[in-house]
Amino acid sequence: MVDLNRSSLQAYARVITDLPEADIQSEGMRGWILQGENHQLVFLQMESNVRIPEHDHEYVEWAIVVEGEMELTVEGKISKHKRGDEVLIPAHAKHKARSLTRTRMVSLFSESARYRKKPHNKTL
Repeated sequence: MVDLNRSSLQAYARVITDLPEADIQSEGMRGWILQGENHQLVFLQMESNVRIPEHDHEYVEWAIVVEGEMELTVEGKISKHKRGDEVLIPAHAKHKARSLTRTRMVSLFSESARYRKKPHNKTL
């Protein structure tokens, strides 16, 4: 497992990392969920070269890069994004992403269940 806190990458403040952690299966990627009734805001943190496979969803996704640089492919069109860049991914658009550096971004999904909360390991 990759330790995202041992680098020059700024870590999110505790007020964010105290939120429920997202159950993300991609190695080198973590996220924290702020849950709304009809939306989900996810604070994402990625190591360099994390690849998010091509997928689509029935809802719009808005994101902003907080730190780092990433490559986004939407419907075959490739674009690069850095700190402060916003992206809007339309509903049903096939898209994939790759972090070019260690990257933090915030994604807002117009759907309330994009990510599930990470299950907690309970010790007996």
